[in-house]
Amino acid sequence: MTHDTSRRWQMLAIAAVILYVLWLLAPVLMPFAFAAMLAYLGDPLADRLERLGLGRTLAVSIVFIVLLLLAIGALLLLIPLVSRQVDNLVQNLPRYVDWARNVALPWVQAKLHLDPSAFDTDRLVEQLKTHLGSIGDAASTVLGQISRSSLGVIAWLTNLVLIPVVAFYLLRDWDRLVAWIDRMLPRSIEPTVAYLAREADSVLGAFVRGQLAVMLALGIFYGAALTIMGLSVGPLIGMVAGLLSFVPYLGFIVGFGSALIAALVQYGDWGHVLIVVAIFTVGQLLEGYVLVPRLVGEKIGLHPVAVIFAVLAGGYLFGFLGVLLALPAASVILVVLRYLSERYRQSDLYTEEGRGDPVLSEVDVVVETPECTVETDTVVTRRDEPKDATPPA
Repeated sequence: MTHDTSRRWQMLAIAAVILYVLWLLAPVLMPFAFAAMLAYLGDPLADRLERLGLGRTLAVSIVFIVLLLLAIGALLLLIPLVSRQVDNLVQNLPRYVDWARNVALPWVQAKLHLDPSAFDTDRLVEQLKTHLGSIGDAASTVLGQISRSSLGVIAWLTNLVLIPVVAFYLLRDWDRLVAWIDRMLPRSIEPTVAYLAREADSVLGAFVRGQLAVMLALGIFYGAALTIMGLSVGPLIGMVAGLLSFVPYLGFIVGFGSALIAALVQYGDWGHVLIVVAIFTVGQLLEGYVLVPRLVGEKIGLHPVAVIFAVLAGGYLFGFLGVLLALPAASVILVVLRYLSERYRQSDLYTEEGRGDPVLSEVDVVVETPECTVETDTVVTRRDEPKDATPPA
């Protein structure tokens, strides 16, 4: 085994060990991952304050206090609003059930010519009550165990306290941490890793900050538009649609479906349904042609299918932590794949021309077009085929 091969295997083993340890510690990494995300978001602002002449600790303290005040203000604003909207939804729930039983299900049954027993509402309600009862029993059991054992509450409160504490220290020592990681890298791969880190930072900065702004803008737009329309649960639907908009089309589908049902139950006419359609059409145009190009940009380049797969795969592998980090991780992986693609296209494996295939051969064929022009095309044929074979159309 050569020295270069041995070094590659050593680096591969180190990377595998690090990934395995992170996978083992995934259940306890959630507060640290959330704190690291907050520190990453606040670092550019702290660097700007440092360039104005402030010390790092003072700059970090200012940024931390601003973030804390924004979080407290958002909670004080959102908690009463969400509470009122949930109460409103619970009070109107019988109306939704009655509409589904007497309007929606008979309409579907008549249009699809289905067996009436398939939509036996009494049987469906009984099954729903049975399942809700079992879910309630399970929830009561879990809550009872948590109340009898304070470990669950203590763990939850510990995570809640850890996030701002860890975020402050990570933000204060962010530059030192980056420099330490740079010093620990093998010198042979340090330039490549530094290049990939700069590219990943550019992509992540565009994605995280831009996507948060898109989510906030869409939530405000949908909530305000549905409220002006007069929908009682409009603010709640707008917030949910905005929060889910980080997955392509998920926020639109959930918000549009919920608003459509709410409008039919509350008003029962097609005029308000058309208003809902217009609101979400404008929202999609606003997201696709204004918000995403201006706030996120085209540099990320994640296909919607890749985004959906990343979220599902992250949730399956690491639970809520995986969902939280799925899209940032996918953005970094995209940077690495672009680099590997460039390396491959410049390697001998891609550029070196091999020996001719003993079975196939390339033949230049002259084709006369309807415009009386002559074009030359290269056609791959079997060597045992006649050279003047007519090329496929």
